[in-house]
Formats: sequence, structure tokens, C-alpha cells
Amino acid sequence: MKCSSGILALVFVLLLLATGKSRAQKEPQYTQYMYNIGSFNPAYVGSVEYTEVAGLYRAQWIDIPGAPRTLRFGINIPFENEKMGMGFNVISDALGPATQTYIDVAYSYQVNLSDEILLSFGIDAGGSILNVDFSEGNFQNPIEPILDTNEINNFYPTIGAGLFMYTADWYLGFSIPNFLTDGIYNDEVATVVEDNIQYNFIGGYVFELSERTKFKPAVLFNYLNGAPLNVNLSANFQFLDAFTLGANYRFDNAISGLAGFQISNSIYLGYSYDYNTNNLGEFNNGSHEAILKFYLGRGDSASNRGRNNNKKLKGKPKQIDSPRFF
Repeated sequence: MKCSSGILALVFVLLLLATGKSRAQKEPQYTQYMYNIGSFNPAYVGSVEYTEVAGLYRAQWIDIPGAPRTLRFGINIPFENEKMGMGFNVISDALGPATQTYIDVAYSYQVNLSDEILLSFGIDAGGSILNVDFSEGNFQNPIEPILDTNEINNFYPTIGAGLFMYTADWYLGFSIPNFLTDGIYNDEVATVVEDNIQYNFIGGYVFELSERTKFKPAVLFNYLNGAPLNVNLSANFQFLDAFTLGANYRFDNAISGLAGFQISNSIYLGYSYDYNTNNLGEFNNGSHEAILKFYLGRGDSASNRGRNNNKKLKGKPKQIDSPRFF
């Protein structure tokens, strides 16, 4: 459905204000980032105990035409040697007339820093497909030179890297999704996309309040040169190794409620709702995000749940059995 020029102009002004002044964010944004680390840090992929298959859908700023819509499909595969892992990601991020599809393959290798601490190194390589269809919507200035092309469909290579240090109780991560920023600059799309290196920092700690109750604060920082720092703070509680409730605050942007359920020992379903705390909140009904994760090869016996969450395996890499809190 095509938008009127007034609505379209309002949409892109709001999007620019929200993304340019309120937060630093080039890669797709996630509220449930603590359960989606493999999508932005390749070093994470070998830290899992079992093969993970994840699907995520995010509908941002409901009721605003052209607002972001994100789909992600990802796989994290640990190797039997407990040192290496591979991952695969496909992410589709739509904003107005532009859709960017990211496809990458990740590899990680981890070493023991001590009997309890592991450090994982990761790289990923792939590409980004940018499609811009200027026939979607009516523009106030139809004689703009770039509109003569009507549609842009280009491919740009991507190379990223990351570090992930963790134990059974805490983790710290750093990643750069793409080093090849120059590849996206050219005369054809320079007025549509600006690309700078984005830096991601993540951390979390799991407090065991009782045998089957856990509390985890987590934080995610996104830094993009020339934009304000994007800060996410979250606090989640896990009950009976099955139910998760929590909240997230994105500085000067949104507050969120999170809920999750371990349907079985091999299936996890999570949901979050964001309410904008900036001026954009007047024009939308929030953002919805759902994530579904499958853990292949894990038994469903309830007696196995959480048994090895704090297991210390001396002399070799220690994987963390589930249900995991990260």
C-alpha cells in the first residue's frame, strides 16, 4: 500500500530523529539480545552445549508506515572437540522502501584461561544485499536525481569478528559486525546508506537466588561513530528452570517487558514488548519481538534441567548445560 507524501515525510523525519539522535544503531536492534548473542557476536557460536536453531521476528513502532521489520534465522553448532563452533545467520531488516538482507557464516575457537574461565575468538564472513524500491510511496520531490533509478539492488561483502569470555555464572563479549565500511559508499547509494563501524559490548551475570530461582542483570552497549552511545540495561528472573520474567530499559528510547517459557528441555519461546519513552511514543503503539529456539540433541527429562548449570569441568573447556540464561 502506498503512503501519502505527508505521511511518508513524517515517517522518515521520525525515523531520523529516533535513530540519529536517540541511539547509535546500524545493525538490527533486539530487545531480547541476551538470548540472541550469536546474531551479532561470532565468538558465541562455539560456547553452546547443543546445536541451537533460532528464529526471531521484530515488528517495531506499530502503526507507523514503513517502520522497521526484522526477521532472523540462525544456527549455532558446537564441535565435538569442545573447542570450535560454527554458525549461520540470515537476517532481513526492512525500513521504508529499503530492505537489507545479511547472510554470514561464523567460526569460533575457544581456549581455557583457567579451570572455570573460557575465552572464545570468532570471525564471520558473508554479505549484505541492499534493495531499495523507490516505487513504494509517494515522494514530495519526485525529481530527486536518485529516484530516476527507481530501484537499487546491490551486494556488499561483510567481515566481522568478536570475543566472548564466559564461565557458568557470567559472560563478557565484544564484537564488530563489519569492518568493510568503504564498500557501501558509491555515487549510486551514498544518499541512502551511510556505513560506519559499529562496536558491540555485552555482559551479564547469573545470580542463583535459590535452587530453582535465578536472577540475571545484563547490559548491551552499541557504539557507532558520530552517534550517541546506545545503552540497554535488563534484569531477568528465571523460576523453576522454566519461566522467565524481566524488564529492559534502552536509554532515552524505550522501556520493555520480557517473558519466556521453556516449553520443553529443547524448546524455548520468548516475547518482549517495547514502549517508547521519547517523542516517537506519541505516534506508535510500541514494538513486539518474539524468539523461538530449538536445542537439538538435548533430552527432555525434567530431572536433567539445570543440573549442570554451575558444573566445573577441570582440564578441558567447560560447556554450560541448560536451560541456559544466555
